[in-house]
Amino acid sequence: MGSRRKRGSKRPTRLLLLSLSIVFILFGIWFSSTNAYTFLKGYLLFKVKQTEVEEWQGVPLEKPPELKEKEQGSLYNKRPELGENIGELFIPKLKASLPIFHGTNEEELAKGVGHYAGSVLPGENDNSVLSGHRDTVFRNLGEVGKGDLLIVKTEAGEFTYKVKKVRIVDSDDRTVIVPKPKATLTVSTCYPFDFIGASPERYILIADLVSSSNE
Repeated sequence: MGSRRKRGSKRPTRLLLLSLSIVFILFGIWFSSTNAYTFLKGYLLFKVKQTEVEEWQGVPLEKPPELKEKEQGSLYNKRPELGENIGELFIPKLKASLPIFHGTNEEELAKGVGHYAGSVLPGENDNSVLSGHRDTVFRNLGEVGKGDLLIVKTEAGEFTYKVKKVRIVDSDDRTVIVPKPKATLTVSTCYPFDFIGASPERYILIADLVSSSNE
């Protein structure tokens, strides 16, 4: 009788251990599947140029309010239409010549460098903001730093900027689009360059206008 009772007392323990084992196995499968899904989602976001986060590299995708008609004495006769090719950006350090399109929606960024429509046009006083995808036009932008030149060619002339500062900011940082007291070019892309998924930061080049062909 004693031995039977001992055997019977082991059964609940075995059932409990078996149940715990099943729970741990199921949890492991769920956890692994969740991580795999997260990684795959991030990888796909990277491949489609991160349409959710790399909107303009810092400003939401909605169309920004158009600036007022330019004051008398402006370099340009009129504001360009969204999607219009307004010139090209030449980066001597990279030996790269990139088309610039007015606007920073995905349609513009898919074709080249986008010009934030809420900023002044290249060559004008204040802050002209350009943005591009890190996995296309700006894949090597990390090689450009303080002292390097950025040359913008538009219908108004050729404008040469010299990088005075490199910043790495959070993705929601809005200081990159604030007004400037003089002609400034701000170039932005996502950072880190090799990050998979929604990158948390932005690589920013801030350059001052040093010469122009219309002077």
